[in-house]
Amino acid sequence: MHYKRWTKATPKSERPPPEKSRPKAMSVTSLSSLFDITRPDMAYLFGFLQADGSHSLGSRHRGRVSIEIKASDAPLLQKFQELIPCRSTISHRTRRTNFTEGDHSSATWSFHSFEARLALSLLGLPPGRKSMTVRPPVPPFSERDYTRGLVDADGSLGFTARGYPFIGFTTASSAMIEYFCEKVFEVTGRQRVVNRNKRDGVYNLMVTMEAALEMADWMYYKDCLALERKAARAVSISTWSRPPGMRARSARRRWTEAEDAAIWSMTIPDAAQSLGRTEKSIQMRRWMLQGTHGKQPGASR
Repeated sequence: MHYKRWTKATPKSERPPPEKSRPKAMSVTSLSSLFDITRPDMAYLFGFLQADGSHSLGSRHRGRVSIEIKASDAPLLQKFQELIPCRSTISHRTRRTNFTEGDHSSATWSFHSFEARLALSLLGLPPGRKSMTVRPPVPPFSERDYTRGLVDADGSLGFTARGYPFIGFTTASSAMIEYFCEKVFEVTGRQRVVNRNKRDGVYNLMVTMEAALEMADWMYYKDCLALERKAARAVSISTWSRPPGMRARSARRRWTEAEDAAIWSMTIPDAAQSLGRTEKSIQMRRWMLQGTHGKQPGASR
């Protein structure tokens, strides 16, 4: 009998209880295998999802993970679609926005698989707002591919108006900016300290010149999974060289506790000669220490 006719003919009291739809239980090992971030392509995808993806949760275990980017970048979404072991869709829309002139066309890749969403949650992409709380996954993972995913999604690279190469990264998460600064130091040897800006409370990190070149070479290698337009810019950055006659900026030399103690035990000229610093830097360091700790007694001039 047809289901609708059966429900009309059968009283509710005689009907069997409905079966509740529950997702199939999977082990943590099985879930982690869905997104193996030790693989370069999966690490890149996860970085992109953390920076520019959306994970929403509804009732009865329903939810959605999605990425919306410019329509011209849609080929990358097709590659994402081939990566994950579950059904996903790509849709397109055109609308007017307050940040573009005319119509804006975008492409959205999305999937609803409970197992895939649970695996992403375990890795570090929980449902809901994540901009302040998102953090890098627990190692091991393919770090340069993951970092490239962050830059492709929430970063920028190219050349300044004066023709100098740069790579930038923007985030509201303290853990993410700390990770990115660590990678910059590991790859280039340059230390970066970034604070939240006062306007909207986010971190804006930018590296330029040789540091940008080294980061671009590290992140964007041949045939890597990436946005085509940013990969092309990375190639242009890698060919940059400092113009003749342009003096290279020396790496910042940080003060040690022993040096701080030494500048008060001798005169400024002697301290400059002993520590290999300029007299101006000795004077400035004394001034900074006086402002922080108060005037030092017995200081030599």
